[in-house]
Amino acid sequence: MVRTRFAPSPTGFMHIGGLRTALFCYLYAKKMDGTFILRIEDTDQVRLVEGAVEGLIRTLNLTGIHYDEGPVVGGDYGPYVQSERKEIYMVHGHELVANGHAYYCFCEKGEDAHSRENCAVARELPDGEKPFAIRHLIPPGKTSFVDLVFGEITVDNKEIEDQVLIKADGYPTYNFANVIDDHLMKITHIMRGTEFLPSVPKHKLLYEAFGWTPPTYVHLPLILSADGGKLSKRKGDAFFEDFIEKGFLVPALVNFIALLGFSPGGGKEIFSLDELVQIFDIKGLNKAPAVLDMQKLKWMNGEYIKALPFDEFYGLARPYLDKAVKRDDVDKELLAKIIQSRVAVLGEIAEMLDFVDTLPDYNLDIFINNKNKCDAETAKDMLTKVLPELQGLDENKWQSNEDIFDFIKDFVEAQGVKTTLVFWPLRCALSGKEASPGGATELLAAFGKEESLKRINIALEKLQ
Repeated sequence: MVRTRFAPSPTGFMHIGGLRTALFCYLYAKKMDGTFILRIEDTDQVRLVEGAVEGLIRTLNLTGIHYDEGPVVGGDYGPYVQSERKEIYMVHGHELVANGHAYYCFCEKGEDAHSRENCAVARELPDGEKPFAIRHLIPPGKTSFVDLVFGEITVDNKEIEDQVLIKADGYPTYNFANVIDDHLMKITHIMRGTEFLPSVPKHKLLYEAFGWTPPTYVHLPLILSADGGKLSKRKGDAFFEDFIEKGFLVPALVNFIALLGFSPGGGKEIFSLDELVQIFDIKGLNKAPAVLDMQKLKWMNGEYIKALPFDEFYGLARPYLDKAVKRDDVDKELLAKIIQSRVAVLGEIAEMLDFVDTLPDYNLDIFINNKNKCDAETAKDMLTKVLPELQGLDENKWQSNEDIFDFIKDFVEAQGVKTTLVFWPLRCALSGKEASPGGATELLAAFGKEESLKRINIALEKLQ
């Protein structure tokens, strides 16, 4: 049975690269009817961040990446935690020493002159409380392994130092605990980023020292920012929480991340999590680095927003609407209907609706539209004629975009002019912008009679 694991270090928020690793491990396990586990690798106690484990688990739950087994905590599975397994690693460390594949090292911490000669290479610990580390005795020769993405890789063992397996504080190093746990947890496929490729020869030698069969290696390509550099907190593209704060939807993020370094083929790009399970194939993984294209992510997020039932969208958008629009005489539900098909990221709602609370001090050039043969004089003429008509429109009609649209359309036909010669100046007068979400009648309905007439009068004063 296929068994995969996601093994993060709890040193901060969930990185996009880490989330992709978790996602690919989950997808492959589910595709093969296997098991996906979560293991917290917290042996580097200096770098631990309080609350990081809870944050990692919260992100996995939010994205639907649920692990299948672990120690039972409060009636549910908790993750495996390496710091709770110290004795297991120590036993295996002593076993390697006894078998001649490792030795005790009594060098002081930070000592640069470590060598096998100046360490007490011993099979037994001396009496006393002197702290010690356990180092791997690297054999001569070469070490080869096969990665399903990058092929066969061979390293001369001369390039590998006698790595520390157990530190003087009793904690295992990443490389040692990693190998012990992967073997004991019967992990069949190790999927992780290419930054871990240099560790594989060390791991392979440990498997050989124990006489164990190593797992299958699958290393994932790097994820680069749009400018070709590393993802970073400063750029706002490194962590899952960064994107959530900006107003990206979780399913869209999962969909997008799944396509970073993986090509499903067929041209389709919108997939649910269940669909991703069905299409995932290790053969579709790429060697080349993946680029986090923000424009593509925004497009994909916009597609997810469009597909939401309006009530669900309104619930998600309401906090952003409340922050963007403080006035209470504007129909926020109508504003939400206006922007749902136009907004790509919820965090952009404030900028999109920046004209609602306060009309901008705009330039008359916005009324000029050469394509529709509208100039300032034409705009003034049409607004002058439509204003008294709107003043006489029954209050009940102002509640419906459809009613206002029919009313303006009748006015346009009576004037014998093109529709755009009325709708364009009306939209400009209401928004004070050359480009704004929603058409003229949508904005009239959202603003209501009093505010709409006020803005049209301001436009006419400017056009005098």
